[in-house]
Amino acid sequence: MFIWDFVASTVMDNLIDWFYSQVVGFLGNFFAEMGNMGVELFDLEWVQAIILFFSQLAWALFAVSLVVSAFEFGIEYSSGRGNLQQTAINALKGFMAAGLFTTVPVRLYALSVSLQGTFATGLTGYGNSIGTVGEAIIADLQGVDSLADMASQSLGFGLSVLTSPFMLLFCIILMAYAVIKVFFSNLKRGGILLIQIAVGSLYMFSVPRGYIDGFVQWIKQVVGLCLTAFLQSTILVAGLMVFKDHALLGLGLMLSAGEVPRIAGTFGLDTTTHTNIMSAVYTAQTAINTTRSIAHAVTPNS
Repeated sequence: MFIWDFVASTVMDNLIDWFYSQVVGFLGNFFAEMGNMGVELFDLEWVQAIILFFSQLAWALFAVSLVVSAFEFGIEYSSGRGNLQQTAINALKGFMAAGLFTTVPVRLYALSVSLQGTFATGLTGYGNSIGTVGEAIIADLQGVDSLADMASQSLGFGLSVLTSPFMLLFCIILMAYAVIKVFFSNLKRGGILLIQIAVGSLYMFSVPRGYIDGFVQWIKQVVGLCLTAFLQSTILVAGLMVFKDHALLGLGLMLSAGEVPRIAGTFGLDTTTHTNIMSAVYTAQTAINTTRSIAHAVTPNS
């Protein structure tokens, strides 16, 4: 009976492991599909029309900025402080920024979502057939040479810390909280990227003139968004996989997934749009005031 109990426990343990891995793998794949929905958002005609509008706005601001930059260079050159090389480099930076700010963020976001899906599949073994489970069961049974080996085997989930129904309920609530938080974060990420692309067009007035601090911050926000899209779901899936063997450690990993945006913001990769929008509005106001000043300066001479 002892041998039969050991064999039955080994079979059931491997089957439960496989089933749990498939469930967690499905969740990771579901988050990857949600990310792909954010990528597919940019294939819609009305979204492409919005991006085209802001792209044309960016090129218009770039053209105005070139004129303003030429006036500024002429003023500095007349006082002996003009630098033609730096002015040309700034113009080249503005040209590249205006041409790439609508495409590179989408490609980077698609890459992060694809990597997240690949990592989730690798962590969970999602898609493995029942034949793989059978091979694992045979390998476990072949690795036992004596009754002493059977007695030393540790079977089942490592949930010994769940000593009461209240502890189990507490863990379930925390798991649901972590999953729901990541779910809503993934749900809104495509729209946030669209807002960031729209706001990025307003920086095209300052980049050709050499003022790139605001645009660099915008780049950090785009990178932070893509990094969060990859790390949040990956850490959540890793926490779910660890939970079955080390419940509290797995809960800690799952809850830490919700802290990824805050930690990224601490290192300058802020994923929110509030600061970015305020900076862009200030840049747009500067563009308007500068254009008025130049027009006012040129009008009396004409």
